[in-house]
Amino acid sequence: MTCGVRRRVSALAVAVLLASGAAAAVGGRADTDPVSGPEVYDGRFVFARIRYAFGYVGGGFAYRPDLPWAHDYPTAERNLMRILEDITLIDPYMGRDGGAILMLDDPDLFMHPFAYMSEPGYWTLSDAETVGLRNYLRKGGFLIFDDFHDEHWFNLEAQMRKVFPDLRWIELDATHPVYHSFFDIDSLEFEPMYAPAIPIFYGLFEDNDPNGRLLSVANYNNDIGEYWEFDGMGWLTIDLTNEAYKLGVNYIMYALTH
Repeated sequence: MTCGVRRRVSALAVAVLLASGAAAAVGGRADTDPVSGPEVYDGRFVFARIRYAFGYVGGGFAYRPDLPWAHDYPTAERNLMRILEDITLIDPYMGRDGGAILMLDDPDLFMHPFAYMSEPGYWTLSDAETVGLRNYLRKGGFLIFDDFHDEHWFNLEAQMRKVFPDLRWIELDATHPVYHSFFDIDSLEFEPMYAPAIPIFYGLFEDNDPNGRLLSVANYNNDIGEYWEFDGMGWLTIDLTNEAYKLGVNYIMYALTH
């Protein structure tokens, strides 16, 4: 995909109302223990969204009170699970809540090989969460960081140094197997979501070995969850949305097979 800028100005008033309603719906249970996902784990694939204790911040879309970890929730995961069900043999959880919401120190996280975090620029780790994430990734978990840009990178680096002090992020290219686990993605050139910042994909590898196991991917200067969320609303092109879905499906398939 080629250059461009984010296009939502014409739908601003409608988007504010939608976003405010979503934030309020999630915010009522944000700092308690959200009940999400299937009541009983039954072996189906469940999209796991990571929650972190930050509370509300200002400066989100249209400067609404915001829950960074809940951006695009739950429509993004619902739409991605619909695609996953349609084009693969995976039988995903298809509930209205889209999936499970979990803290990093929740033992239930180990039932989910794939996890997703939005806005890691606002994320801070407790001691228990640091241990939980370290164990999750060491035991085969795969974590995607999404929806962050510019100086928010430095917080992601700082938090992950608590988890793995010796590991460093390595820029990925389209030859890595994660981009060929289901779809063959031959280019990582994305239209800038946060123009003029250029989207870059980084990987965190076991033992800093780019040929070794990939523990996590950071979609820096990008927001593929936004493409999932607004699929079908006409605010983003089909080509962009399709590429974002390809990334999501590939990340999940990689998590399930590596």
